[in-house]
Amino acid sequence: MAVLRHSAAFPFLLLLVLLICIPALASGVGLNDGGGGLEEEGEQFSEELFLKPLPDRKVLAHFHFQSTAPPSAANGRHHHLFPKAIAQLVRKFRIKDLELSFTQGRWNYESWGGSDPISSTNAKPPGVELWALFDLPVMEIDATWKDLTHALSGLFCASINFLESSTSYFAPSWAFRSNVSNLRYGALPREAVCTENLTPWLKLLPCRDKAGLASLLDRPSIYKGYYHSQRLQLTSTKSTGMVLKQTLTVVLKPDVQRNSAHSSLDNSIQPSWSVSSMFKKNVTGLCVPAKTSRIFFELETNMVVELEKLGYGDSWSNSIFDLSPNPVRVFKESNPLPGRSNSIIYEYINYSEHEPLDLGMKWKLPFIWSCSQSPFHASRFLMGSGNERGSIAISLQSTESNKEFLAKSHGCTVQVLIFQVVPWYVKVYYHTLQVFIDGKPQSASDVIEKIQVSPSEDKLFPGTLELMLRYPCSVQSVALTLDFDKGFLHIDEYPPDANQGFDIPSALVTFPNFHSSRSYVEDNLSINSPLLLKFQEKNVVRSYTEALLVPLTTPDFSMPYNVITFTCTVLALYFGSLLNVLRRRVGEEERLLNSKDTTRIRLIPLLLSKFSSKLKGRTDGTPKSSSLLGSKFLFILVVVLAVLWHYIAN
Repeated sequence: MAVLRHSAAFPFLLLLVLLICIPALASGVGLNDGGGGLEEEGEQFSEELFLKPLPDRKVLAHFHFQSTAPPSAANGRHHHLFPKAIAQLVRKFRIKDLELSFTQGRWNYESWGGSDPISSTNAKPPGVELWALFDLPVMEIDATWKDLTHALSGLFCASINFLESSTSYFAPSWAFRSNVSNLRYGALPREAVCTENLTPWLKLLPCRDKAGLASLLDRPSIYKGYYHSQRLQLTSTKSTGMVLKQTLTVVLKPDVQRNSAHSSLDNSIQPSWSVSSMFKKNVTGLCVPAKTSRIFFELETNMVVELEKLGYGDSWSNSIFDLSPNPVRVFKESNPLPGRSNSIIYEYINYSEHEPLDLGMKWKLPFIWSCSQSPFHASRFLMGSGNERGSIAISLQSTESNKEFLAKSHGCTVQVLIFQVVPWYVKVYYHTLQVFIDGKPQSASDVIEKIQVSPSEDKLFPGTLELMLRYPCSVQSVALTLDFDKGFLHIDEYPPDANQGFDIPSALVTFPNFHSSRSYVEDNLSINSPLLLKFQEKNVVRSYTEALLVPLTTPDFSMPYNVITFTCTVLALYFGSLLNVLRRRVGEEERLLNSKDTTRIRLIPLLLSKFSSKLKGRTDGTPKSSSLLGSKFLFILVVVLAVLWHYIAN
């Protein structure tokens, strides 16, 4: 009977094992299928690195990590690749779109480009920039924004919680999204960026910085660069789920090994570089959960134009430079803008622990080219002197690379959207707005298509300015000026380094008629790259101006310190003397001197006590009453001196 029971239970055990193992085997097949199977419906992760030489002897490195999660109804609240901390933020605060950036340095639009996808979407202002779009009623957005800033501040070890104050954030109308009331924007231009912010950012990756392309992020190499910006972009919809894009943009200068015999030639040749020389490590493999892991190297448009003039075309090995190793695939841009050639992108995918990849570029001869720039170069500066009033000026200068294109387009107009915010203590007079076209004053109504102004309110709201300009394409320069008065702050509102000045966040300049999108000869299915698909999106060209430093009237912070120290000194003298008189026991000292044990007292204390008694005019036989009278007199004298000192001090 026992044998029969065991034989009857065996099929049920076998069926149970099969039910448990089949889903695991199916998921394993999906993970190893390179994009097929069940992974298409589950969470995905990809990592990519984009490299590009720059004309000013520097190299651009752009890391792009993307994590996706299906809608919560299909996946629940359990995640395998998508960071759980970000998913909790989306659900708790009902975030539709969010973008957070930590930037050190300023993007050089003239030397590093201004109309390509990297500069338009990843070039950010110095410090911290945060904007979020909520799926909430308007009445709940401000309270949700404050809670979100505290959550992000703890998550990334930064001072983002300072954006909770109503004087630090605002609701733009056109700058980021058109006519939305549930968007909030804030910036901290003085926020310092360091490894404390990078480490939590890396913890959101499945492999962190232990494997894959993130292992190249050597801290000294990154933070000694000319520019670095770590960015987090989050999108959440009910149809596609959550998409998290983490990017790190770094501009580095390769180490130059000079040859004394050819020092003059070395100064004119671009410095040779490799991945190992910049990041102190080779690419030794990919992150195991990553669906795709690629490295791209780009020859931008103007560089290809100069190479075609020399007859080299898309060759990666010629008499100008050598690119090693050979790429696996080549992508060519199709349908470029008028007057432009195709940019070329080389793809590398074959690297592992057994076959590490050390992508490098060796220059042989001098070569000069320029980056593609935005139609107008935007800059901002202060005018005036003194601590009472001044002016803010925004200048738009036509760039050399676009003058020929703009001159050919007769009768066209250029639209420019300017978004600027100023703190409440910089009291801007918006009625003083003046517009200059090619150095000549112009009526504001002839140039400004629409304008929206939100005046500041003391200690409550900052002032914002959003205006749309429209002027002919043949214009070479446009300038706008605004007058302002400098306000006064309470002593508690000054920062520790008040004499350095107060920062005004960078202004955002957008060109709605110009886009940085690219298209390639290959179709999207064959490309299968989140980064290249991002390049094909129709993004408008954007530029950030400089952050301004405004000096304000600063009180003498040393005066309170002097008053405190002087008062404490007087009180110490007064109470010290008072306690000495009250606590002194004269009778005990006399009995000690007259006792039989005086011989045991050391010689030096005995001599000192006798010397002090002689100075006071007393002998060993002085009666006790005289000592009490002397102590009372001394107490009265100390009190009178303290009162006189206090009266003189005040």
